[in-house]
Amino acid sequence: MWLTWALITIVIAGYFGYTLFLSDDKSEFIVGPASHGHYQIEMACETCHTDAFGGPEILQDACENCHADELKASRDDHPKKKFTNPRNAELLSLVDARQCIACHTEHQEEQTRAMGVTLAEDFCYHCHQEVGENRPSHKDLAYDSCQSAGCHNFHDNRALYENFLVENANKPWLNQISKLKAANFSHYKAPKPEISSKSETTAREAVAIVNDKIASHSDIHQQWAASVHANIQLDCAGCHLIEAGKSESRSWVEKPGIESCESCHAQEVAGFTSGKHGMRLSKKLSKALTPMSPTLARLDFHEQAQHQQLSCNSCHNVHDLNVQVAAAESCLNCHADEHSRAYQASAHADLWQAEISGEAEAGTGVSCATCHMPRVESNRYVDKARTIKEVKVQHNQNATLRPNEKMIRPICMQCHSLEFSIDALADETLIKNNFSTQPAVHIESIDWAMKREQ
Repeated sequence: MWLTWALITIVIAGYFGYTLFLSDDKSEFIVGPASHGHYQIEMACETCHTDAFGGPEILQDACENCHADELKASRDDHPKKKFTNPRNAELLSLVDARQCIACHTEHQEEQTRAMGVTLAEDFCYHCHQEVGENRPSHKDLAYDSCQSAGCHNFHDNRALYENFLVENANKPWLNQISKLKAANFSHYKAPKPEISSKSETTAREAVAIVNDKIASHSDIHQQWAASVHANIQLDCAGCHLIEAGKSESRSWVEKPGIESCESCHAQEVAGFTSGKHGMRLSKKLSKALTPMSPTLARLDFHEQAQHQQLSCNSCHNVHDLNVQVAAAESCLNCHADEHSRAYQASAHADLWQAEISGEAEAGTGVSCATCHMPRVESNRYVDKARTIKEVKVQHNQNATLRPNEKMIRPICMQCHSLEFSIDALADETLIKNNFSTQPAVHIESIDWAMKREQ
């Protein structure tokens, strides 16, 4: 009997030892499903669990490795330094807000709520018990209502702080002139250099390969001839011919991967691999994963798109680069949730159709990408005497996805008032019908701020 138990123990230990240290499949060790933000990458365990015997500090480093820049951009209202201040030490006994996992505990599906928060919905109460005494407007509010749309976000309140509410009160719900900035980031990019090699023979061979491919793919070449790539003199070789190891020779790649796109579009790829569409291809992961596909997702998708793998050319036809198709049609080819299905009957879609048909001015339409992949303006330092205003497309849709109040300043207020935007994003029915009517919900944030101001 003892030999039997010993043999069973050795077999079990051997199995789990092999799974832990040698196998790529670590599913046996997953104690519960990951949250909506991480389920795609839950098999890349070592991305977060960099040390099997590490404590909370190991997980904190992993969180910051992916999300530190996002928190910095949002001007985090609850940064770590606020809780390392000795005056707030007593608060840490209630919620240790220095650690992300104090609020966001993974693999706890039974208690995980929106935004991956695993604390009870009234957790604000622990630190803000006196708010009803200081603000009469808050006296009778329930403590599980603090994070309702139009009120408070733990990390990002850029569109909700009191001065901003007052400054933007009493504005018309719709701007008279609503025109989005045109993206110009690509204008400042140099095209890839022409084929060059230390060996003239190798260069001639590369040109011969390209010419042969053009001859056999004349239809594709015609598409390319009218594209942005053709305008900047980026030909087939720029994407399809790659160096073969350390040699001077080049080999033809029939379907170039994301690395080819990244050689010219590094910032776009960085955004794409930080978002839900491309995060499985991120270089920050501990192991290589296959691209995302709808079969792995938790939303509703069209049946014919279930096995589509997501990469740059899932949305962009790389030969004709029709960004109008990428801005709406590509999205609707996959997404079949209620919000997406309602888009084509919405006022936003009417504006988009008017633009692409030429009946309205460029920049006045509202596509899927207008809201979920917005144009972001930034300054690019050129030299001491020159700074360029860059407008680029944010390819990380997570930047404005959840909580949806993050959409207010960069997106909604391009066309609408702050009050309308807050109310619209708080109306779940309105979101489902893709903003086809006026909001039926009113959030009193601006009303309270104006009353307090007066």
